[in-house]
Amino acid sequence: MRAAAAQTGSFAVPARRTSTGFTAALLRKPVAIAALVVLIVLVVAAIAAPLIAPYDPIVQDTAATRQGPSWVHLLGTDSLGRDLLSRLIWGGRDSLGGVALAVAVMLVIALPVGITTAYAGGRVDRVIMSIIDIVMSVPTIIITFAALAIFANSMTAAMITVGVLASAAFARIFRSAVLATRKELFVSAATVTGLRPFQILTRHVLPHATGVVLVQTSLFAAATLGIQTGLSFLAFGPPPPAPTWGGMVADASKVLATHPWMFVPTGGVIAVATLALGLLGDGIRDANAERFTAPIRTRDLFQKPAAVDSVVPTVASPLLSVRDLSIGFGEHSGLTVVDAVSFDIAPGEIVGLVGESGSGKTVTALAVLGLLGGTGRITRGSITFDGLELVGDLRALAATRGSGIGYVSQEPITSLDPTFRVGSQLIEAVRHHDRCSRAVARRRALELLAAVKIREPERVLRSYPHEISGGMAQRVIIARALAGRPRLLIADEPTTALDVTVQAEVLTLLRTVQQETGMAILLVTHDWGVVAETCSRALVMYAGQIVESAGVDDLLDRPRHPYTRALLASNPHGARRGETLPTIGGTVPSPADWPVGCRFAARCPLAVDECRAAPIPLIEAGPARTSRCIRIDALITDTAGGRP
Repeated sequence: MRAAAAQTGSFAVPARRTSTGFTAALLRKPVAIAALVVLIVLVVAAIAAPLIAPYDPIVQDTAATRQGPSWVHLLGTDSLGRDLLSRLIWGGRDSLGGVALAVAVMLVIALPVGITTAYAGGRVDRVIMSIIDIVMSVPTIIITFAALAIFANSMTAAMITVGVLASAAFARIFRSAVLATRKELFVSAATVTGLRPFQILTRHVLPHATGVVLVQTSLFAAATLGIQTGLSFLAFGPPPPAPTWGGMVADASKVLATHPWMFVPTGGVIAVATLALGLLGDGIRDANAERFTAPIRTRDLFQKPAAVDSVVPTVASPLLSVRDLSIGFGEHSGLTVVDAVSFDIAPGEIVGLVGESGSGKTVTALAVLGLLGGTGRITRGSITFDGLELVGDLRALAATRGSGIGYVSQEPITSLDPTFRVGSQLIEAVRHHDRCSRAVARRRALELLAAVKIREPERVLRSYPHEISGGMAQRVIIARALAGRPRLLIADEPTTALDVTVQAEVLTLLRTVQQETGMAILLVTHDWGVVAETCSRALVMYAGQIVESAGVDDLLDRPRHPYTRALLASNPHGARRGETLPTIGGTVPSPADWPVGCRFAARCPLAVDECRAAPIPLIEAGPARTSRCIRIDALITDTAGGRP
């Protein structure tokens, strides 16, 4: 029900469209917009030079030489009495025109070559890349000087030469961008649907490489401006008295000791234009990364806690206490993905967070650490760690990460930087928390590796991430998480990417570490076997809500929510030989399609009209347990009658 999609629990958030596009994302970058305005002003001034320049740029006035700024000459005059403002405006024609020419030549060559090479692959790729390697080995400056000598100091020839030679390097960059996109599944899907290669390139591949193209173009323009003005400074290009930015800098350098002001406007316009091009490139890069979402300000990542309206079993002196936590994504965080979640974790306790993919388990865990990213935002609720409120206090959150709360992800290899050795990354974490010397940090790093049962810590310390196995990488990640001696470890499906044997080893390691250090663990998983072996208590999530919480034994033996019962029945660990493994029909509804009533009703065999009429509250279902179900009695009767 899309009309009621934004109705989430006890409060409503209006749904909003989250796709914003590149232009809208760029318009939210004030620095980039300011840089773009500066460049537009410079270009328009150069084009309109005959109309707006107050003086003829080559007319000399010997009675007004080397003057500073005045109402007559806004930027002063040079050694021959020529108006500096007029010469800068006219000089922009040659300087900016040369940059535009070089950029155009580079794009005309690099774009089709880079894209075609990446998409064609095979022999075409090898041949063209060999040619590109040869071109890149040619010294650009020497060839540019040769072009100037052959074409009588023609700046046009020089800029064309720069564009042609630079196109090889940029073709390689564009090829890399297209290669990354070409491997995406949506390109494969477009191919199997019968689209022609040209259609795939223009509709699916090129739009995803637009950000790289724009960023690289702006950076090349900045570099080309330096080359163009440098050549003019060396007296290449239009001969005096024709105004050029580089030539004006050369004139100013001759009188720098006696009239330093001349260098300010002449060198300043080059510096401002170069800086504007660089800042515009940065803005384009960021806007491209945010083109499908609306970024939010850092100070808006959190809101202050709201009143608690959930029932939750409390523990004495909880280490972590989450109350009424709601999380939204998209523009203005209008799409709620976690709704009014509450739970406690006691010191030394291992709590499992269970549910199907898309239930909100990982988002909830990341919210505790303030790692939602993108447009994710806590829209309501409270998170306290050891009595310290984390929501709305970025300093407290930063101080808690690592030293108070550690994190182990489900992708160990991608959690390690491939360009640094394992030891470098582990030592870095130790030094950050212990503020010790590198030698002391290295000894502690070896101790941590030994603590996570790595047999050859010295060898692993010297290894790069690609040189170790997935199981060993997971142990390294756990060791890094322990570097700050955290009191709570959040393990987000730490065994998902591992084989069965290594899974058992990692689980044993977590239990051993917990017993030795006394830290608490929040274990995010979808595996009931992991919960049964490791946890003392479990929370079951479905469609952004906690639907049941209880001790593991009670949960396994006497589930008090149909979803928990269905999950247990479909657990492969409980499969019976010769019988079909039960499954849960349907899928977890997306946040945009959450119903008003019970979110499991469409898949629940016990659902009645009352279940669909209104939101279902979380109620007490026994000592130290809760359930979000109004048909617990029917569930108990149904279970007693022999149904799973």
